[in-house]
Amino acid sequence: MRRVSVFGATGSVGQSTLDLLARRDDIQVVALTGGRNVSRLAQAAIAHRAEIAVTAFDDCLADLQAALAGTGIEVAAGCEAVAEAGLRPADWIMSAIVGAAGLAPGFAALSQGTTVALANKESLVTAGRLLLAEAARHGATILPVDSEHSAVFQALVGEDIAAVETVTLTASGGGLRDWPLADLARATPDDAGKHPNWDMGQRITIDSASMFNKAMEVIEAHEFFGLPAEKIKVLIHPQSAVHALVAFADGAVMGHLGAPDMRHPIGYALNWPARADLPVARLDLAKLGRLDFAAPDLARFPALALADVVMRTGGAAGAVFNAAKEIALDHFIARKIGFTDMAPVVEETLSRFASRASLTRSPGSLAEVLAMDTEARQLAGEVANSRCRGAA
Repeated sequence: MRRVSVFGATGSVGQSTLDLLARRDDIQVVALTGGRNVSRLAQAAIAHRAEIAVTAFDDCLADLQAALAGTGIEVAAGCEAVAEAGLRPADWIMSAIVGAAGLAPGFAALSQGTTVALANKESLVTAGRLLLAEAARHGATILPVDSEHSAVFQALVGEDIAAVETVTLTASGGGLRDWPLADLARATPDDAGKHPNWDMGQRITIDSASMFNKAMEVIEAHEFFGLPAEKIKVLIHPQSAVHALVAFADGAVMGHLGAPDMRHPIGYALNWPARADLPVARLDLAKLGRLDFAAPDLARFPALALADVVMRTGGAAGAVFNAAKEIALDHFIARKIGFTDMAPVVEETLSRFASRASLTRSPGSLAEVLAMDTEARQLAGEVANSRCRGAA
């Protein structure tokens, strides 16, 4: 039996992962972790006969214990318990916790030298060099699960990374892509939380509309594949059928196409290095009829320009960028700032850190990353509060 754990089991990627696991009879689920959706976490733990279920929130422990009473499933709560679950022996671990909260469990998983399917983009953005070094030190394998990075990874099988001229990540443009630029300032979280092609959670869907999600993915590609900023491009592709393009020195371009279903990259990582039948729709190009591409407008998507700044700055810039992005998103969801205020909050936070030597120095430990994250969140909160609607 193959031992598998899923971190972030109650989110969209976690649920898609569990759907694939449920179709297998050679899987033993070890640990499932989640947040405040205790009911969904408990149901999943029972359905998959998990050894342990962990909620990240201490105040949810009693509810989880009640939901799993009499099942024999171990229960725990708190961030430390989530990280400790990463130390439980497993052959394959899905790292799908959203945000910086996924860092500690991811590092814990790598320490046991296992295979980690990485959907937590914050790990590479905030601590890319550390993460890859940790994997190498323990002989662990990291497989990308973001659809774009999985696509690049697949296009590079058997290829020499030195022959790559450019990597192009595609973006749907999000739920506000057809809004007039002048109207974006009045967009609400409900407006930005509707995605035309993908079924995702609120936070990542809003990040898609602002293109902060794609900015994060650009930084991810820079870290994971070791590519310089100038070799990483973005194209708006409304159909979400082409997930990435890799151009080589001989003029050839490898494209990865598929229906917009996260079970494809998850399934690829689950079955790697083999391929297995997956319950995903087959792409019908004749029915689709057309594939459209356009260069992104940086006035509409300033997050992409900020990603370029982060890559060229290096050091701890990714940690500051991610922390500020999360704080700005919190304020937007709370309707304290507008949609178009998020990028300025991140830009100003980065600017205020620019004079600090600590920004360009690569963090030497996970503790340093988390300390920078805390510091950046505090500063970003001050910046965001100064832009709050009604503020003097």
